[in-house]
Amino acid sequence: QAHLVESGGGLVQPGGSLRLSCAISGLPWDYSTIAWFRQAPGKEREGVSCISTNVSTYYADFAKGRFTVFRGSAKNAVYLQMNNLQPEDTAVYSCAWGTGWGLETRLYNHWGQGTQVTVSS
Repeated sequence: QAHLVESGGGLVQPGGSLRLSCAISGLPWDYSTIAWFRQAPGKEREGVSCISTNVSTYYADFAKGRFTVFRGSAKNAVYLQMNNLQPEDTAVYSCAWGTGWGLETRLYNHWGQGTQVTVSS
């Protein structure tokens, strides 16, 4: 059975950092893409970043230079390192599994429950 479980969210002050983890089980690793999305209250879900099996990466403009996506050494985890967080980054962050490429939600058919990230002083 497919499972994606996010962890690592929390409350952080502006300028702080968090590392989110996405633990993946029951899904093939090869030829897959793992993406991070976020959804703030009252807003639509938006793509943050994605990484392919061959570790190609892609970032939304707001994430470039601040966020880094990478795969763990074991083929069952993906991480999102977020630096210089700002209040506008407050959202529920979810990881998703798919076989396409990009940050369109339609490309992903397995999703985690999400982890809350709150940036506030």
